[in-house]
Order: sequence, then structure tokens, then C-alpha cells
Amino acid sequence: MLNSKSIRKFFAQNTVAYVFLLPWLLGFFIMTVYPLFYSLYLSFTNYNFTKPDSTQWIGLGNYISMFGGGSTPDTHYLKSLSVTFFYVVVSVPLKLVFALLIAMLMNQRLRFVPFYRTVYYIPTLLGGSVAIAVLWRKLFEKTGIINSLITSITGITDLPGWISNPKYSLWTLIILTVWQFGSSMIIFLAGLKQIPPDFYEAASIDGANSRQQFFSITIPALTPVILFNLVMQMISAFQSFTQAYIISGGTGGPIDSTLFYTLHLYNKGWPYREMGYASAMAWVLLVIIAFFTAIIFRTSDAWVSYGSGE
Repeated sequence: MLNSKSIRKFFAQNTVAYVFLLPWLLGFFIMTVYPLFYSLYLSFTNYNFTKPDSTQWIGLGNYISMFGGGSTPDTHYLKSLSVTFFYVVVSVPLKLVFALLIAMLMNQRLRFVPFYRTVYYIPTLLGGSVAIAVLWRKLFEKTGIINSLITSITGITDLPGWISNPKYSLWTLIILTVWQFGSSMIIFLAGLKQIPPDFYEAASIDGANSRQQFFSITIPALTPVILFNLVMQMISAFQSFTQAYIISGGTGGPIDSTLFYTLHLYNKGWPYREMGYASAMAWVLLVIIAFFTAIIFRTSDAWVSYGSGE
């Protein structure tokens, strides 16, 4: 059993380790743990950072307002949820499929493959930047390059402004996300290189064609990598902010068609100075991400194979 003597002995034996860990521990508790729990406290208040003295405890008031209740219901909250869910459900699978296809091409014995791998990874490095978001907005506006190319190829001149049209604006952000497939591609490529070539040789001898080999060997062998990429890309998609903020001008327009959850959270917290409400939204987002991550891991036993008979 632990007693004061054994505890003192433990710390005495590990003093040097804790001295070296102290900077990280201080940073962790001051910059992560404290803000985390302080935001949880703020989520139960009407905190306004410009009027901190007027802060009042309102209990579940912020959470009730999210779903249309209370004295000040949030009429845009459910819209931000639906936009974000659609974005995640569509963009993540498309991104993973595209990344896997490119990774399979990069796994072939072709000339200049290292150069192509670098080129295909560049969008991931640049895609989240403000400059790329501004460029993307210019590409898809009514007088942008995309419409000019379509007109030159098809002769059609009556084309919409893809950014300003609520039917297509969200799809431009989805395309931008899929374009940033580099990190997933590299991880898929590493997984492909771990598959023994003997598997494919044996399958060829047995008469299996390329499609059969893909679904019977490649996909099962890649399921752990698919699980990792799926979880990481899902979390990243729920937290998307920069592209929607720049392309929509911070409004989530047109007609809230690009009102991501994080963008709505930002607007509530800073322009409207409702930091208590924004904190509540942040905690709900944390719960949503944790819920879907738990579902993925819970169901992974049914489709993930680790090559050990499990």
C-alpha cells in the first residue's frame, strides 16, 4: 500500500526526471488544463469579456439556447450543425478515397515517383492557409478562372458564381478539402508498402484479377491505416474554420450555406462577445467529436484486421 514514506521515496528516486519534465508539466497545466476547465465554468455563465464584472451564473441557459429554447434562442445553431455534418460526411470519405487512389499510383514503379509524391503533398502544407483560401475564392467566383475554363471548353456563358450561390458554395469548400489529400496519401502509401508482395503473387497464381486483389488483399491489409486516417480526418473536418471564414467573409454565407460550427462559434465568441455561449458550443463540439470517435472505435472490431487473426 502507498504511504507517505513510499511516496517520498518514489519522488526522491525520480527527482531528476521531474526536473526535466517540469517545463512541459507547467505548460500543460497552465496552457491546457486550466483553460479547459475554465471554459467549462464559463459555459454555464453569460460571460462577456468586455464586461467581466457583469458575469452571472445561468446554469444550462447557454445549452438550452442552442436548441431554440430560453429567452434568447440561437436561430442559426442547428443550421451550423447541419452544414458541418454534411461537410464531414461528404468530404472525409471523398478525401480518403482520392488519397488511396493516388497512393496506389505512387506505389507503382514509375519514373520521378519521389518528385510526384512531393508535389502531391504540397496542397496539404498550403491548403489551410489564408492565401489559398483567398485564391480559391477568386477561382470559383463568377468571373473566376473556373468559369472561364468551362466557357472556353463548352461555350456556355451563363454560369453561376460558385461561391455566391448557396447551392454550390459548400461544395467549393469540399473540393478544397479533398484537394488537401497529401497527409492521408503518405500514410496510405506507407501502409501499401507494408503489404508483402507474396500475397499478390499467390493471388495471381490462383487466378484473381486486379479488382479481386484490391478488395481481398489491399483493403483488408489497410484497415488499420484506414481507421487512423478516418479518425484524424473526421476530427480535422469538424474543426475546419479558416477556409469558411475567408471564403464567406466571416458570415457563413450565402444564406448560411457555409456556416461551419466553428465559424458560428467564433462569431458568437468574438464579434458578439458572447464568450460564455461560445464556450458551451466548444464543449458540445468536444462531445460530438468524442461520440463519433467512440462509435468508430467501437465498430472497428467488425472491419479492422491487424493481421493477428483478430
